[in-house]
Amino acid sequence: MGLDIPGATGSRPDAVPLDESGAEDLLRGICFKTGPPRTVGVELEWLIHDRERPDLPVGRERLDSAVEAVRALPLSAALTFEPGGQLELSSQPAGSLMECVETTAADLAAVRASLGAAGLAPVGLGVDPWQPPRRRLRERRYEAMEAALDRAGPAGRAMMCTSASVQVCLDAGEEEPGPLGYGRRWQLAHLLGAVLVAAFANSPFQQGRRTGWRSTRQSLWADLDPGRTLAPGSGRAPREAWAAHVLDTTVLCIRCEEGPWDVPEGLTFREWIRTGSPRPPVRADLDYHLTTLFPPIRPRGHLELRMIDAQSGPDGWLVPLAVATALFDDPEAAETVYRAVKPLAETAGSPAAPRNPLWTTAAREGLADPELRTAATVCFGAALPALERMGASGAVRDTVAAFTDRYVARGRCPADDLPEPGDLTGQGLLTGRSLLTGPVPPAGPDVPTGPVDRPARGPERLVAGPPTTPPTPPRPGKAASA
Repeated sequence: MGLDIPGATGSRPDAVPLDESGAEDLLRGICFKTGPPRTVGVELEWLIHDRERPDLPVGRERLDSAVEAVRALPLSAALTFEPGGQLELSSQPAGSLMECVETTAADLAAVRASLGAAGLAPVGLGVDPWQPPRRRLRERRYEAMEAALDRAGPAGRAMMCTSASVQVCLDAGEEEPGPLGYGRRWQLAHLLGAVLVAAFANSPFQQGRRTGWRSTRQSLWADLDPGRTLAPGSGRAPREAWAAHVLDTTVLCIRCEEGPWDVPEGLTFREWIRTGSPRPPVRADLDYHLTTLFPPIRPRGHLELRMIDAQSGPDGWLVPLAVATALFDDPEAAETVYRAVKPLAETAGSPAAPRNPLWTTAAREGLADPELRTAATVCFGAALPALERMGASGAVRDTVAAFTDRYVARGRCPADDLPEPGDLTGQGLLTGRSLLTGPVPPAGPDVPTGPVDRPARGPERLVAGPPTTPPTPPRPGKAASA
């Protein structure tokens, strides 16, 4: 969830109290940093389970020992752990898709090897299919978060402790209008986001049972809080809409130097500025408040796409990374996809994502919904030639093509291939074998089964090196989240 930020230590910084206009100016200045799209990053969250008995909880001492070993690795990415013990790798901003893929693949190889030595494995599912929420981190910010989110029901604890995602980070875009303009990309993200939810839905279980959702994770986010997970309302320019949304969302907690953090009820940041009680807010409080907002697309200078379930297998994560980057950053693909998803606005209606009919259908039905399937077919069809134009390797394009053939072309998503929770132990999500290489399930009626015509290519690796040798981790360096 990316809550480890400078200044979020709990001590009140020495700074001038904010006024309302100053806070609005700050937000408008930092939320969309414009320029030609050049960099990309990815944040990967993983559930950690025993390789042999993933249905059993991992003991605290065993997990703590494994965590210490992983922390000692010379990773390029920033390494954090979520409240339930989920591992998160946040890549540094990369100058190209392939740079991001290669450095992340190297980090993951090192992490998998370290966890494997302890008999553990990173599991790529949007929600833990076996375990109930169990918070392992006892820091004050998580105590406060749990207390605040409990007011809306159990979804908060489930999100904190049992969910995992692939978050793609892309530049906000150019100041000028057009396919790469930040206004267009912001609008595109809130429509294409539902297509990504549907295509990559991978969490049909919770605590050993089917939930009725392809993406239970997305349903949890929608139920989490009446306002904290919503996108800004439509009808205003992106900067103004986001600034107003931030100030009019309730404060999750007020940090203090000693003791538990205060968890006010119903106090918006705007009201906190106006009243100055229990103390006047300062810039660091606004920075921290921003990290407690969880909309499906979060503008942090760049755009953080937060709606994608964690993906199974060793290479499942790179498909949403490659597809999203291609569809946003290749001008031809961006224009094609914008035309394809624009009609989805009518289905979405006026409610903000993710609490509108479009996003709800995406989470519940996946690509079984005909409208979302049609849009996904266009989007993935546009991504493949865009990836070639962007210089993606044959291995990356083949992996995206395999996903397209197995799922999108058949109106399916990864959730549709998962067996019942008791049978998950033999799957690639634990063994490291890619689910994309397994047998393809029979197609349903009226589903095309023919392969997509593509040039033949020989086998390639994502990262250079002998086939039996895991990629060498990059040399140590200061990691920064994308």
